[in-house]
Amino acid sequence: MQEQGSLSINSENLFPIIKKWLYSDQDIFIRELVSNAVDAIVKFRKMVSMGDAEASEDEQYAVHVTIDAEAETITVSDNGIGMTADEVRKYINQVAFSGAAEFLEKYKNATEDPIIGHFGLGFYSAFMVASQIQINTLSYQEGAEPVLWTSDGESGYEMTEGTRTSRGTDIILHVNEDGRKYLTTWELRTILQKYCAFMPVEIYLENPAEEAKNREEAAKNRKEGDPEPEAPVPKPINEIHPLWTRNANELKDEDYKAFYRDVFMDYREPLFWIHLNMDYPFRLKGILYFPKLGNEFESAEGQVKLYCNQVFVADNVKEVIPEFLLLLKGAIDCPDIPLNVSRSFLQNDGYVRKISDYITRKVADKLKSLYNGEREQYEKYWDDIHPFIKYGCLRNEKFYDRVKDCILYKSAVSDHFVTMSEYLEAAKETHENKVFYTTDPRRQAQYITALSHQQIDVVILPTTIDVPFISLIESKQEGVRFLRVDADLSQALKDSEITVDESLQSKAEALFREALGKEDLKVRLENLKDTGVSVLLEQSEESRRMHDMMRMYSGVGMNWGDMPADETLVVNAASPVVARLLAAESTDLSKKVVSELYDLARLSSRPFEASELGAFIARSQDLLQALLSD
Repeated sequence: MQEQGSLSINSENLFPIIKKWLYSDQDIFIRELVSNAVDAIVKFRKMVSMGDAEASEDEQYAVHVTIDAEAETITVSDNGIGMTADEVRKYINQVAFSGAAEFLEKYKNATEDPIIGHFGLGFYSAFMVASQIQINTLSYQEGAEPVLWTSDGESGYEMTEGTRTSRGTDIILHVNEDGRKYLTTWELRTILQKYCAFMPVEIYLENPAEEAKNREEAAKNRKEGDPEPEAPVPKPINEIHPLWTRNANELKDEDYKAFYRDVFMDYREPLFWIHLNMDYPFRLKGILYFPKLGNEFESAEGQVKLYCNQVFVADNVKEVIPEFLLLLKGAIDCPDIPLNVSRSFLQNDGYVRKISDYITRKVADKLKSLYNGEREQYEKYWDDIHPFIKYGCLRNEKFYDRVKDCILYKSAVSDHFVTMSEYLEAAKETHENKVFYTTDPRRQAQYITALSHQQIDVVILPTTIDVPFISLIESKQEGVRFLRVDADLSQALKDSEITVDESLQSKAEALFREALGKEDLKVRLENLKDTGVSVLLEQSEESRRMHDMMRMYSGVGMNWGDMPADETLVVNAASPVVARLLAAESTDLSKKVVSELYDLARLSSRPFEASELGAFIARSQDLLQALLSD
């Protein structure tokens, strides 16, 4: 048998487009060829189970990827269904070429990147690394003749009699200059483990020349009297039954943890996990892990791997997996997703949206189940998972609606956790609908102490995600108002039974403005109960939130002094230090004391710049010296 033909695709037009979409993932050719080999075996096993084909009871199904560096070839072999000459014409010469033509027409002028995963285009992706491809195949059908198909991807193809004597297919790549880097065991093993780690048929990587060399080296190094080394038992590079394909009730915690360590190389144990299993109206299996995030939200990098029938497609495909869930780690297997379409199609496809909604619902249900059934354990997780939950609430309204009742707030006073409803219930008598919070419990300790003396609780909201999050809660819960401890403290602590003398108010304004050299400084004299402080720097909540947002979006290194602040200096008339300052004449020493009080108030609000810190230390030294001199 000998047959020749021309390709129906102009390779000069096809290859530039393949390079445009696949060049950064050039190694995808291995996934495509191995995936096809696995499919051929799966089809044959199915036929055997249905009685349409015969195989020996002890037959070992496997895919072998073989490197021959000297011949510069990579061979992918399987003992699957094989092909007849007619099937080669149909599936290689017609289907593959027509599929390539369709791809060429669709993407020749495209500006949008189609999602990785052009199953069926693997044959052509192999030409990216091969100057010639041969298909040596023998069908399972009785009386079939072996077929050898050869093509350089440009001039045409040739079909002759093949050399295979057993059922299956060999794909032989004669690599070009670009493909030589794949002729090493390490390089090819890395790629196989990336794309094929969970394919449902055992995959073996072989490099006979390298293995022979290793045996020779071992023999040279063997000392007299040492036992003959046993031949190494070949091990597949993949796990054919990944965890997500098994029933959750047959798995132990250690199984989930071992899978997490092996796949994500994370030495820290996950907090908990969700086993996904859906058969209708769509097929989906997977496992999502909640890693330890802590306050590392900004630098957190999750990794949710997307598979199609156990074939790796890509990491973090946000069109399928809700964006906020990409902070998690895990594996999602969606056999029915059309992966060879554009991202905009996935974004607008109702079927894909249903998958995304299902995953979101399952994650929310897991959180609610932990909150309702294991609240103590849930509270232990909170410091690690709260950035993820808050981000999810900001990004997905349905997620917020499902988890809103199990959002926790940590008290800076008692160190216990409360929900919003629990906090508001306790606040009815003192500060109804006001939620006092701190962004830095240590720096703002005096404010927290002052409020706690009035039976007012303070919650801790220390991360950048909390800035937009509290605005979300205010928009969702009518009447609720978040106030940082330095925003409305004087009103909460004001002694309404004592009236401040207007002349003292004027004197306080003059004293502090002159000493600080700030003519526009807002100064308010109040009698504050049980505070233990002389002055407080109060900034409006709106102004401070605006500053926080500016810092978030303006980058690191912004000079705090560059942003004007809507601040009021609240002077405590009940403080003995203030009383003495207001009763005495202004002196250089009193001005230094005023400046010291002002800086102490500022320290509770924000850190000093280097020059400010230097001035504060120098002045503190002067005051200590003056005190000792007296």
